[in-house]
Amino acid sequence: MKNIFNKHNLIKKLIIVPTILIAGLGVNSCSDEFLDQPAYNSSDTESVFNNIETADAFVQGLYRGLVPTEMFYQLGAGDTVTHSAEDGSTNNSKYNICNYQYDSKTPNTITGIYAAMYAVIERTNIAIDRLPDMPASPKREALLAEAKAIRAFCYYNLIRVYGDVPAIWIPLEEADPNDPSTLYPKRSSRDDIYDRVISDIQESIVNMPTSNGTPERLNKQSTNALLARIALYAAGYSLRWPLNTSTPGTMSRRPDNARVQQLYQIADAAAASVINGGTNSLVQASGGKSGFEALWFNFDRRNFAAVNQEMLWHIASYGPNTNSAFGVYAHPGSRGGTYGSRKALQFILPSYYLSFNAADKRRDVATTSYSIYFLNGGAATDTWVDVGTTYSCIMPGKFRISWCVEPQAADSRNLNIPIIRYADVLLMYAETQNYLNNGPTAAGTAALMQVRNRAGIGALPAPTGQQAFESAIVQERKWEFSDEFMLRTDLIRMNKLASEIDATKTAMKNLSNRTGQFATTPIYRLYKFHKNAQIYGDPFLAVTYIELTNPAQIAQVQAVPTSNANNAYATYQTTLKAIAAANGQTSTTDDKWYPVNMFQAYTSTFNGNARKAVGFTAGFNTLQVGAIIYTKPTGSFENGGTYPNWIEGGGDGLFYGFVPNKTELLPFAAQSAGHPMIDNPNLTQLPGY
Repeated sequence: MKNIFNKHNLIKKLIIVPTILIAGLGVNSCSDEFLDQPAYNSSDTESVFNNIETADAFVQGLYRGLVPTEMFYQLGAGDTVTHSAEDGSTNNSKYNICNYQYDSKTPNTITGIYAAMYAVIERTNIAIDRLPDMPASPKREALLAEAKAIRAFCYYNLIRVYGDVPAIWIPLEEADPNDPSTLYPKRSSRDDIYDRVISDIQESIVNMPTSNGTPERLNKQSTNALLARIALYAAGYSLRWPLNTSTPGTMSRRPDNARVQQLYQIADAAAASVINGGTNSLVQASGGKSGFEALWFNFDRRNFAAVNQEMLWHIASYGPNTNSAFGVYAHPGSRGGTYGSRKALQFILPSYYLSFNAADKRRDVATTSYSIYFLNGGAATDTWVDVGTTYSCIMPGKFRISWCVEPQAADSRNLNIPIIRYADVLLMYAETQNYLNNGPTAAGTAALMQVRNRAGIGALPAPTGQQAFESAIVQERKWEFSDEFMLRTDLIRMNKLASEIDATKTAMKNLSNRTGQFATTPIYRLYKFHKNAQIYGDPFLAVTYIELTNPAQIAQVQAVPTSNANNAYATYQTTLKAIAAANGQTSTTDDKWYPVNMFQAYTSTFNGNARKAVGFTAGFNTLQVGAIIYTKPTGSFENGGTYPNWIEGGGDGLFYGFVPNKTELLPFAAQSAGHPMIDNPNLTQLPGY
């Protein structure tokens, strides 16, 4: 009898594979949540692979832990779109990591992804080793193909975070404990790893089913999409250095240009296969919602039948055994009430928020300029408000609390984890067509325009030159895929990270100074007072606001009363309603408005007094957002003539740790036992650490 959990414990420790139980899970016939049932425990892999039903359950268990929390909590920021709002500034590891300030000894680095991926790789290796011993059948071949695709996804995650990593292709029980490479595996060439997993998928994808019953399991379409993504990463740029040396690296593609071309062709064909398959499409407008809004509202509501045409693959996350923390960090924040107190730990850079075309329907879905807070003291009888925020506290919006189903616990949001969407396939295809043909083709342009048309910006002309078209794809991916934890590494593989970081730092300084592209950005907004419905499934999208540019109107809103003496608040409301009417907004008797200086801190005297005048009392200057952001201004004038520290200065500031040809990859942790560099003396560290 084979027992992988009693053998080679030393080996498992050395490659940071935690001692875990094989998770073989039964399908829940009452829902598509096939991971919703408790795992059974088995150390006898021979019995697991004695029949196809238990083998199927074992393969289903491979999905558990496939997207560890660090993937979105630590690496979901720093992509020039989303940023850390954690309190603690440079003393906080999440804030450091989003700003590329790594330290392997603290360690301000990522360890959980390494451990989690090798844990899944071990289980996939078991499946890939055992399944061929079973009687041949289409189901067996499909399970084998599925396990290979999952292993490929794990190596893709490892390589895009760490670069060259150990390559382990057999179960630990099959390894020779006397072989030094078993005990202390060295880094392997990422190119060799990519080539092998790509070949695995190419050879086995024909055996994948067209449908697995749910996009929570890989099928032929989603595996083709995964193949396209991995091939693009394999062909793309990454920080490269000679293996097992400390020679500084450079951002470059693999040296074999013929193979690069072939990889683009593989990605192109895989994306085309999905597009031409005819089973997938973008979610379109319905029920008064834009297509992008309908996509995310229904996804958050777990109305998957309405979105699975676009959501090719999403990871099941529901129930006591599989519910992840996904969505706990990237949301508008709330204080008390139905949703409880949920602090937003990430925020959206205002340069990104302001980059959207006025016609783009994605901005108010992907971002929010409001947070949920109580009006008075937070008692059960209180009123909760979608309170308008400033530029220093724009929030993520795709996974907002009010759109979700009621969570089972504060750290279990019942949100599935999106991995691949059809929009990604379209933009990958546009990219491969542009690269392979030295410029955009009609088919590639049409793919880009599908995404733009759904967003409402189809009137924007598509560039005709190769470099301009590539730049358009970079920007389109940013508008489309915020908070889907791939933009950071997308920018790296396209060799755009350094330039995008520089452009973002410049844009934020321009915004702070109100110069350049932001020279005419209005300072004042007039927000309409909006009560939060305090129900899960509230379809509310965005607070109505007016951007004030008329000097006379600005002077009127600046005269905010500091108290309600002589009924000053009612008089002020009359003034604000008249301004709203002059800007085309009608108001009922019960409607209220309040101004916000968007460049000041949310907590500024003016902004606080404006909220008091509309009815806020207790907590009028507080948000459930990291204080290092919402208590700080955006404008340099509003900060006494210097940039706020979160933009630049004082050893802090946006991307203060970024060093080209160093921080594009993360170092291995090297603090104590349990970290790769401590447990494995054959692992070399990244140059510079």
